[in-house]
Amino acid sequence: MNQDTICAIATAQGGAIGSIRVSGPEAITITSRIFTPAKPGKLLSEQKPYTLTFGRIYNGEELIDEVLVSLFRAPHSYTGEDSTEITCHGSSYILQQVMQLLIKNGCRTAQPGEYTQRAFLNGKMDLSQAEAVADLIASSSAATHRLALSQMRGGFSKELAILREKLLNFTSMIELELDFSEEDVEFADRSALRQLADGIEKVIARLVDSFSVGNAIKNGVPVAIIGETNAGKSTLLNVLLNEDKAIVSDIHGTTRDVIEDTVNIGGITFRFIDTAGIRETNDMIESLGIERTFQKLDQAEIVLWIIDSADAISQLKLLSDKILPRCEHKQLILVFNKVELINETQKNELTSQLSEHVGSEIESIFISAKQRQHTDELQQKLVAAAHLPTVTQNDVIVTNVRHYEALTRALDAIHRVQEGLDANISGDFLSQDIRECIFHLSDIAGEVTNDMVLQNIFAHFCIGK
Repeated sequence: MNQDTICAIATAQGGAIGSIRVSGPEAITITSRIFTPAKPGKLLSEQKPYTLTFGRIYNGEELIDEVLVSLFRAPHSYTGEDSTEITCHGSSYILQQVMQLLIKNGCRTAQPGEYTQRAFLNGKMDLSQAEAVADLIASSSAATHRLALSQMRGGFSKELAILREKLLNFTSMIELELDFSEEDVEFADRSALRQLADGIEKVIARLVDSFSVGNAIKNGVPVAIIGETNAGKSTLLNVLLNEDKAIVSDIHGTTRDVIEDTVNIGGITFRFIDTAGIRETNDMIESLGIERTFQKLDQAEIVLWIIDSADAISQLKLLSDKILPRCEHKQLILVFNKVELINETQKNELTSQLSEHVGSEIESIFISAKQRQHTDELQQKLVAAAHLPTVTQNDVIVTNVRHYEALTRALDAIHRVQEGLDANISGDFLSQDIRECIFHLSDIAGEVTNDMVLQNIFAHFCIGK
């Protein structure tokens, strides 16, 4: 149990209101030392929990600010400890003055994520829920918000708890058999265990598979913008981002490095990657940029191949062999840019010749990035190409790499259980594999996690949470 009392500014600078959180065994006592209620004779320590008290904070005789103090008593607080929250004006000077007074009276400054860490250590939430707090703070779209909220409310934990309970019941039956090995009795029904192992394997496999969706929702769907030099890649990036992110010019090879940025379209975060134009060049720097283009192409889930409409056929012939083999199992969209430079007859001819060069199943669209023609339609195509399901707060989707690794190991262990049942191996070997599966599932919730892992997880939190 923590014996020290911590404090931290919990709000971002620049707002009208600022909040300082105090948590620990002496939280109420220390806050009382610097806080004077407006009503004479009223003591903060005597107030009921979940109440607000108006008053003033003084540094000696000097008035610092008029504030509201929220009071929470253990174990009914975020951290599970006695806590107060001081709400004052958002001036950085006022906030620093209050912090200095708290430290002077016995508090210490909180470490990143220490409030949530204390909540975990005090049993207010498990580790997967604690990690979801950081994701919730960082959520930048409706989908990431729903995922983080679901995890924080324990949706993921409940599903894992059910699996662990079933496995524990079976492994106890198997180990009971081992205690009576001389009497040749069978407490654990092997057919029932097989059924259970198959069911658990399906659930874990579904969670493992959901990671690709969860990762795309959390970090953004990677979209590579590729094509020949001067096709309009950087112009399109600027249009999609709605800002002048990339330098645009008529000079071939202007973009020599990779430029990345994210934007929210239709509730989905897309990570657009503008790349160097693909062409034969003797310029060493430009060649390195083109090499990076192909690296980013391999990493992307959606590829926008930008083609100059006025020179479309020659670009298709020149680059098809380089681009198409790398786009297998990816969503490829041909974007014919600079449509204002061709007439309707040329456009129809180009459409009819398209199947000869790239096949008929590849999607295509005619746009003018410079004049912002049909760019809205392109955005709709991107949302459709992402193939992300509509996520609700009840959906259990894995977004955390640590959870993914643990689930992958749990899946390997349950596969060994299935193989062991097929081979009719002895109960002690089965029990070992089942226990390994339980271990990895428990690791996600933080039931077997060591201090180093905890330190690493909470170090990435913001201070004040």
